[in-house]
Amino acid sequence: MPNNKHLTLNDRFVIQNELREGQSFKFIADLLDKDPSTISKEIKSHFVIKRTGAYGRSFNDCALQQNCHIQNLCHNCSHSKLRYCSFCGSCSKNCSSYMQLSCERLIKPPYVCNGCKNLHRCRLQKSIYDAVEAHKEYTAIKKESRLGINSDEQEIDRIDSIITTGLSSGQSLHHICSCHKDELMISERSLYRYVDMGIFTARNIDMPRKVRYRPRKLKLAFKVDRSCRIGRTFEDYKTFISHNIDLPVVQIDTVEGVKRGKVLMTIHFVKAEFMIAFLRDSNTSKSVTEIFNALYDKLGHDLFKKLFPVILTDNGSEFSNPTAIEFSPSGERRSNVFYCDPSSPHQKGAAENNHEFIRRILPKGSSFNELTQNDIDLMMSHINSYKRKKLNDKTPYESFSFFYNESTAKLLNVDKIDSDKVVLSKSLLR
Repeated sequence: MPNNKHLTLNDRFVIQNELREGQSFKFIADLLDKDPSTISKEIKSHFVIKRTGAYGRSFNDCALQQNCHIQNLCHNCSHSKLRYCSFCGSCSKNCSSYMQLSCERLIKPPYVCNGCKNLHRCRLQKSIYDAVEAHKEYTAIKKESRLGINSDEQEIDRIDSIITTGLSSGQSLHHICSCHKDELMISERSLYRYVDMGIFTARNIDMPRKVRYRPRKLKLAFKVDRSCRIGRTFEDYKTFISHNIDLPVVQIDTVEGVKRGKVLMTIHFVKAEFMIAFLRDSNTSKSVTEIFNALYDKLGHDLFKKLFPVILTDNGSEFSNPTAIEFSPSGERRSNVFYCDPSSPHQKGAAENNHEFIRRILPKGSSFNELTQNDIDLMMSHINSYKRKKLNDKTPYESFSFFYNESTAKLLNVDKIDSDKVVLSKSLLR
């Protein structure tokens, strides 16, 4: 067998074409000089789910569709002239009798609908292997897996204690590496890179010679978990939401002050337009995890899961350890984290728009270094007491209290401010 184990785009086209012809994994593996398990894993990892019907037949995956006589489930439905709701693919979400039906062929090889003779009249959810889409996903996963570092946060803390102690004493990184080679087990070049990324407590300013050099224009992306986006992309988010339409979504983001100063982490409850914020000394993954763990201890397991079932965020390095957010310290799942596409802030536009109110009080370029968490709580209380047209002239505080009870808002350190006393200007925190 050849040494290269990765499938190429041409290999994937061969797989797609042979699946269309109904060939077995063994036959395809022999053509590509691969193991049949490689073909099986490739198809199961990279098929695309399509919720489409067939020619002249809309999508409907209800098991009762053949004998269903229900009508008028949806008001103002575009298919209202049709005789029964079973002809419409979108009414099932409102039907109490809905029972999902899946094709039994998809639970055994070939796991996809390529080559199925009934595809032209099938109304069920389909799994399609597409060579181009599979290669795009493979390329993206390969790129993600090569970003960031191999060490976890505990290992970084151990290395940090060595590096920061030495740098604060005026030692160079070369001197520290030479003295602690057996303890660090990491190259000097990597340590320079980690300091430059802000992973350690020590900063570039602690290395007098380093700050004299002009910084490189290219700055590599850093991620604590290099594979954090796998299974958590925006497409995965849309698929998850389509199957869990009743779950509320929370968007999290970072608001920066001056460079290398304190930063805010904002948590926006989209449905209620309600936002809370937390002051952090530095923009690190560990600080984000500590905030969620503190909230979990304060709210309890059930209330935390109710408030944070789905979290959507951007691709900042501070959010690149999703497992620590999704699971409690004892290992219980408490949330589901997903990421927006790169350079797509509009995908979490609700949080971005709400930052406008923060910037009225803390304009861009303002330093957060002199602020305390009490200042931030006061600011968010005023912002959440500001009436919104989108909420039918209700405040986010009132909306959030309606959904989750006023006592929950108090637990999050947000108070109701009288409408006439709301201040959304720099004077609030002077």
